[in-house]
Amino acid sequence: MANFNHANALKAEDVLTPQELADRLKVGVSWVYEKSRRRGKYSGPPLPCLRMGRYLRFSWPDVVEWMRSERK
Repeated sequence: MANFNHANALKAEDVLTPQELADRLKVGVSWVYEKSRRRGKYSGPPLPCLRMGRYLRFSWPDVVEWMRSERK
């Protein structure tokens, strides 16, 4: 039986669509898609995302951590 750590559990409100993430960050959806690509114009580490087939979802805590690491 798996040991599930509730402290690290992802809350439903922390899983965002590209549009929800763009709204929260006050950027365009195209910016979200560009930053989440592994290759393209943007050369930094990609925005962390959860790929579910053709759908992208974003974990808010992971995005916040990514933004903090980009400031360094």
